Amino acid sequence: MLTVIGEALVDVVRGSTGTAAHVGGSPLNVAVGLARLDHPVQFLGRYGQDEYGDAIASHLKDASVMVPLPPDGLPSSVATATLDDSGAASYEFELLWQLPGLVERLPTLLQGSTLLHTGSIATVLEPGAADVLAAVEFAHPGVTISFDPNCRPSLTTDPDAVRAQVERLVALSDIVKASDEDLAWLYPGADVRDSARRWLTLGGSEAPAVVVVTRGAEGPWAVAAAGEVEVAAPRVDVVDTVGAGDSFMAALLSGVVDAGYDGVLNRERLRRIGLEPLRSLLGGAARAAAVTVSRAGANPPSRKELAERA
Repeated sequence: MLTVIGEALVDVVRGSTGTAAHVGGSPLNVAVGLARLDHPVQFLGRYGQDEYGDAIASHLKDASVMVPLPPDGLPSSVATATLDDSGAASYEFELLWQLPGLVERLPTLLQGSTLLHTGSIATVLEPGAADVLAAVEFAHPGVTISFDPNCRPSLTTDPDAVRAQVERLVALSDIVKASDEDLAWLYPGADVRDSARRWLTLGGSEAPAVVVVTRGAEGPWAVAAAGEVEVAAPRVDVVDTVGAGDSFMAALLSGVVDAGYDGVLNRERLRRIGLEPLRSLLGGAARAAAVTVSRAGANPPSRKELAERA
């Protein structure tokens, strides 16, 4: 079982061709991406008993994602994405994030999980962020932890506070993925690769095994104990970039699980990952992101679609 914890919301996308609504939220997108790649996955998040909440619940059900937490009585969260001429998205948020009672249920909810993924707004917006950190601390080091900060400067405007929280989670994680934009915002003026290399040292003996940096059209780059590797981004006609990083993350984790690197017994094996296996993981993740940007909204590929791009 794989577990994803974080926000669910509806993306209202405004572009030159009009406005459309899509279910989203970075962690939810990762959960759906993992399910479409044929992994059993549960999603721990919140949404309301309203029209948007019904859409979120249906989206998760259609993807065969398990949802052990029921909807609550608060409004579902909304992100308004405005696309520029290149298809890149900027966001504004109406977001409620809290998970009352989560910590007490963690022993049951995480039983049997070999991997826990979290990230984005859920890790920095209170009061829910404290519960997310508690969940990661509870799970570590018994399961593989993955983290994607997916920073949202329009919502979390204090980079110092976000940086401190991000570094706490990096130090608890085995696999970290960040965009070059995330790292540039968190560490202004620093080379993004140097920042990623430093993350590989956070946490001492429990430091991350792999840190991946996505760089849009330049393709992803990663650093591990064995060294550094990068792959080219597939050439594709871009419709929009909504959910591209989440598809990349899901496919990266799918590759980790398929290769048997997840779970506490495989932690040291993941730390010893070689450059060619790491290159293969990056290539599969980049292909997944390419499929997603070629169509509207956060719409990650199935395992069959991804295999066709190999």
